[in-house]
Amino acid sequence: MEISKYLEIVHFAEKLKNVMRHSYTSNGRHESTAEHSWRLALMAYFMKDEFEHLDMNKVITMCLIHDLGEVITGDIPVFNKTSKDRETEADLLNGWVRSLPEPYASEMSQLYQEMEALETDEAKLYKALDQIEAVDQHNLADLSTWEDHEVELQLHHGEKNANHFEVTQRLRDAIRQETIDKIK
Repeated sequence: MEISKYLEIVHFAEKLKNVMRHSYTSNGRHESTAEHSWRLALMAYFMKDEFEHLDMNKVITMCLIHDLGEVITGDIPVFNKTSKDRETEADLLNGWVRSLPEPYASEMSQLYQEMEALETDEAKLYKALDQIEAVDQHNLADLSTWEDHEVELQLHHGEKNANHFEVTQRLRDAIRQETIDKIK
């Protein structure tokens, strides 16, 4: 790959450091999308012994790239994101992915399609962990950073996807208990 194209790609990705999420960190500042993606990838890495039959490099890659579209659109919290928002983000991101050199354009396009379809165990694990990470991050933040409707969201967000695997179901249940303890 040409060095100039490589730098263009990593400079684009660096912008995730500047995209602030709705979530707060444990020390009270807004979390960046890059921080979310990094922690999500680390969560996947530490699950590799539980999923020896899966391509964990693929799962980790999914975790790392899943929010690159937010470089273009910014972060829209799950409770505010519409189907139109998702469509716009996907269209803009697909345009960027098509601009990548091969084999990256094809590989990333295939990964995004797999992630969207949620048919493979790799995609299901990435999605479960993505939702679990967000809920866990809220638990680590001060309760004063939560909006009123988030208590209910904290109790149930990500259940469906977590239930695909026994270990993610147990993890989601443990985080739910932490939520219950926090709001008492």
